[in-house]
Amino acid sequence: MNFLLKISRGIDAFTDFIGNHVTDYIVILVIIVGFYNVFVRYLGRFIELQLSSNVYIELQWYLFSMIFCLGFAYVLKHNVNVRVDFLYANWSERTRAWVDFVGTLIFLIPFCILGIYVAIVPVSFSWGFLPDGTWGGSIEMSPDANGLPRAPIKSMIIVAFALLLLQAISQAIKYAAIISGHVEIAKQIAAETEVTAVE
Repeated sequence: MNFLLKISRGIDAFTDFIGNHVTDYIVILVIIVGFYNVFVRYLGRFIELQLSSNVYIELQWYLFSMIFCLGFAYVLKHNVNVRVDFLYANWSERTRAWVDFVGTLIFLIPFCILGIYVAIVPVSFSWGFLPDGTWGGSIEMSPDANGLPRAPIKSMIIVAFALLLLQAISQAIKYAAIISGHVEIAKQIAAETEVTAVE
C-alpha cells in the first residue's frame, strides 16, 4: 500500500502543477487575447481599418477550452465538484470511501477509458491520418477565414480524459487506503497536496 500511496502522491503533485501553474498562465493569455480582440475591434472602427482576425477570436476560445480540459483532474483531486446528496455528507469517512471507491472503479475509470477510445479516431483524422494509419498530409483547419487548425484543440479531449484517468487512479488508491485502515496516510497525502495547491 505504501508504494501505491507514493504513486498517488506523485499523481496528485502533477495534477496540482497543471491546475495551479499551467492553467494560471492560460487564464492570463485568455485575458490578454480577449482584451486585444476588443481593443483592435473598436480601434479598427475608429480608423476604418480591419485590425481584428478570426485567428485571435478562435485562439481565445481555444485557450478557454483548454482551461476546462486541464482543470477536470484538479477539480476531482480537490473534491470541489458539485454534489447533490442527502445521505453522503452524514456517512462515516469509511462508508464515503467505499462509495467513492466503487463509483470510481465502476463508473469514472471506465468512462475515462471509453472517452479516450472514442476520441482517438476523430483526433487522428483531424491530424491528417487516414483509416489505415498512414498520414494523409492534411490537417483539419477551421472552416472560417484565417482560422486556426482544429487538430490541437481536438487533441485536448484525449489529454483531458488522460489527466482525469490518472487522477481517478490516485483517488482510488486513497479511498482504498482509508478502507484498509491507512486513514492517516491518506489524510497526510491530501494535506501535502493542499499545501502545494496554496503555494
